[in-house]
Amino acid sequence: MSNSKSPSKDVYTRITDKIIASLEQGVRPWMKPWNAEHAAGRIEKPLRHNGQPYNGINVMMLWAAAEDQGYSAPIWMTYRQAKALGAQVRKGESGELVVYANTLVRTAEDEKTGEEIEQTIPFMKGYNVFNVEQIEGLPEAYHHLAEPVTDPVERIDHAERFFEATGAEVNHGGNRAYYNITLDRIQMPIFESFRDPESYYATLAHETTHWTRHPRRLERDFGRKRFGDEGYAQEELVAELGSAYLCADLGIAPEVREDHSAYIASWLEVLRNDKRAIFTAAAHAQRAVDYLHGVIAKTEKAAHAAFSVSDALFRSAGQDVQAQEQERPWS
Repeated sequence: MSNSKSPSKDVYTRITDKIIASLEQGVRPWMKPWNAEHAAGRIEKPLRHNGQPYNGINVMMLWAAAEDQGYSAPIWMTYRQAKALGAQVRKGESGELVVYANTLVRTAEDEKTGEEIEQTIPFMKGYNVFNVEQIEGLPEAYHHLAEPVTDPVERIDHAERFFEATGAEVNHGGNRAYYNITLDRIQMPIFESFRDPESYYATLAHETTHWTRHPRRLERDFGRKRFGDEGYAQEELVAELGSAYLCADLGIAPEVREDHSAYIASWLEVLRNDKRAIFTAAAHAQRAVDYLHGVIAKTEKAAHAAFSVSDALFRSAGQDVQAQEQERPWS
């Protein structure tokens, strides 16, 4: 009997082991190594060669790789993609593992009826990508550096609009941040109590990710029964990743929150017990972020439609007044 592991299991193990190793060093690999040297690296998710962002587990894997290797550019591509651009990966460079998940449909015979049935089978495969800093001969756009900017010190307007548009109820006061699922309400300390705006919005992003677990939204439940159990740790991991993804989308560079270091031990326990746990958490986090973007898109569409109707009525009323003015006899 062969002792070789299946390719998908090998991917799960390799990635989980890397994340465990980082956590054991006190490093959270989903915290983006915010580096603004590269024009495309101002608080960005890792990008494919065509500018499309990576999602899910690949985000944290490439963030961690950039941190380890000191890359400022967030753009990655395969060996073949570099070659198609007339470039060449430098000799001796090692690629970073990313994964691709999909399903395939297989026709099989039902054991009871003998009829042919279709089975949907999930699969995952891994492949290597290289950072553009490992590649020679790429067009200049891939290496373009950013212009200096001034860090914001006030509320961040586009982040304010984003969280307001989600429709989540947020109360301010006290010294704790949490989501109360019974009241369906987020509780936050006042804005001024945070050391910087980024910390406030990163915390709000964490709690807003929790907000998506409500039964009226994504109905996410890991079987949590009490504070600190495995289900609790899994949900906290989802919220942690969701916050990191949202911060990347919003262009926010938060620092590591010291109060979350206590979760590392519980996360390690979850990851050691289940090699697929981080994949599950990343998928749920991405689903939560996609849900929030979807809610906001609907809100903006409704607001635009309401404005269009209001504008049409205003213009119609204006035309009526103009017509009355034209019909009025001269005095």
